[in-house]
Amino acid sequence: MKTKVVHNHKSQEGYALLLVMVLAGASILIYSGAANWASTGTVLNDRNNTYNRATAAAEAATEVVLGYMSRDFFNQSYSPANLTHYGSRIPTTGWASEYRFTDGAGTLNTTWVTSSSGMVMTNLDSQFEGLYGLAYICTVRGNAKPLGTRYDMAAAVQQGFQLACIPIFQFAIFYTLDLEINPGAPMKVTGKVHSNGNLYSGPPSSLEFSQSVDAAGRIYTNRAPYDPTGGSATTPVYRIAPVPYASSLTLPISTNNSPAVVQEITELPPFGEDPDSPMGQARYYNNCDLIVTTTATNVTVQTGEWDNFTPVPRDQVATNGRSGYSFIQTTNTFYDAREQKWTQVTDINVTALTNWMRASGTNGGASVNNRKISAKNKQLNSVYVDDRRANSTKLTAVRVSNGRYLPPDGLTLATQRPLYVQGHFNAPITTVGSTNTSTTKPASLVGDAITVLSGNWSDANSSQALA
Repeated sequence: MKTKVVHNHKSQEGYALLLVMVLAGASILIYSGAANWASTGTVLNDRNNTYNRATAAAEAATEVVLGYMSRDFFNQSYSPANLTHYGSRIPTTGWASEYRFTDGAGTLNTTWVTSSSGMVMTNLDSQFEGLYGLAYICTVRGNAKPLGTRYDMAAAVQQGFQLACIPIFQFAIFYTLDLEINPGAPMKVTGKVHSNGNLYSGPPSSLEFSQSVDAAGRIYTNRAPYDPTGGSATTPVYRIAPVPYASSLTLPISTNNSPAVVQEITELPPFGEDPDSPMGQARYYNNCDLIVTTTATNVTVQTGEWDNFTPVPRDQVATNGRSGYSFIQTTNTFYDAREQKWTQVTDINVTALTNWMRASGTNGGASVNNRKISAKNKQLNSVYVDDRRANSTKLTAVRVSNGRYLPPDGLTLATQRPLYVQGHFNAPITTVGSTNTSTTKPASLVGDAITVLSGNWSDANSSQALA
């Protein structure tokens, strides 16, 4: 008997076809998923890019408004009453036509703007701890919707900011040009320090800053390149890390805050300048209570613009080197090693000035002080010194001394000349390192340069630098 084996090839072919179809289906599903993933990723990326561009457009809308508000505030012409005007300022460059700008409430071609109705004294949103000022509290919000896309989306950006006036008197030292601090004796600066230029500190002895120090330029731990004294330098101690490349603090002077214009306010008004003009109102000459003028042969004192520049009588005889005023001396001289010149100075004795203000009689200052009280409801508290002596071999300067205690309403002393301060000034409490200012008065010293002389300074010993 024979047995025959029969192979079922058709069944095997069926299984193979089924396997191919399963694999093909799986491949189609994988491809479809990958294609769908790629398509979804493309859509998401496109939506994300569109949204990011819309966000940038909305931010641009806020920046335009912020720029106009800052400009007007800088030029002292900002008013919260003009918010509608500021809100109408939207981007208008070529790319802006691709977006529809609104205020978020449906109003086209406008930006949402708010501002406090008046300035409020507040701590400022600043990188510097404890900085305060008078500020308008403002908010700007821009909404931008892209046009001509398949996505119905819009982006919004909101910025809160302050337009602030910062009282300069909260700084211990403020300088609008390069600032150089190189004390000969150990020194501790207990207030804020700011320079609108570079800051150089390379003193021969110790120098410590206990509060914030910043400069619009760089901060160097060496002397300025134009300092001829040279010598070794000690690195200052900063209790708070100094901040270079900080924002420049512009002074509200005229419509131009350049260093040249800032310097101009310490100088004499040119002939014919209106004292009520923007620059005229900023000049110390027009704002000080007393004007001291020194020439080679004479010293005069007159009241300021507030009293029509009325001559002030002398209170002593102008002989034997005396100026004719008990608080003014013009015959002293000393050697300035940094400038490498002898000086000729107008000396202002603060204690003698205070005593003169109290002195009654025809030649006393009480009558002038009373006129100031009657006109301005405050006592004499500012002096401008104009020393007109010119000598190519000497440095013409002003010096203030005996200023530990100031007149009742404080004292501002201003000059276009270099200014020296001898001994304590506005420091009833002389404890080293003390931050107690409860007994001090409002005060400022304004000059082309400020140099501090020790209370033990001796004019006679200054020439020892030449030995």
